[in-house]
Amino acid sequence: MFRRPGAGLALLLTSAAAFAQGDSGPVYRCPGNPESYTNMLTPQQAKDRGCRTIDGSPITIVQTRRPAPAAAASTARPADSRVDPAEQRARDSDARRILQEELQREEQRLAELRKEYNDGQPERRGDERNYQKYLDRTASLKAQIERKEEDLAAIRRELNKVSLP
Repeated sequence: MFRRPGAGLALLLTSAAAFAQGDSGPVYRCPGNPESYTNMLTPQQAKDRGCRTIDGSPITIVQTRRPAPAAAASTARPADSRVDPAEQRARDSDARRILQEELQREEQRLAELRKEYNDGQPERRGDERNYQKYLDRTASLKAQIERKEEDLAAIRRELNKVSLP
């Protein structure tokens, strides 16, 4: 059919490009955003917005592969690698113990912060001659207390998840 293989390939590529652009209608470039191209406008809408028709300019669309979800790949295990129930109970017991220890430490730190905060009236330090430094420290203590209370709530939620069945 073709004497030169390159001529057939060129004809195929140009006809595919013409077919792809012919299906979607004219492509417009609108002012404001130089990267804004669309084929979703009617000729009247394009005229009203001041858009120009892009004729004869090749438009390249690059499609990439979607990456595989990392979480699904890392958590997938073969069916025969199930954990022994006794081992799972031991793991749960360790997790519960660690969370309880962390809860106690955080509760102790919260009590220290509340004592230092003194219901919004902490004692002034010698380095706080400037009243604004005192106010900043008071606000910081209040924020630390709120953050610590949120941390304690999160630890309690985790403890409830690993509680005994």
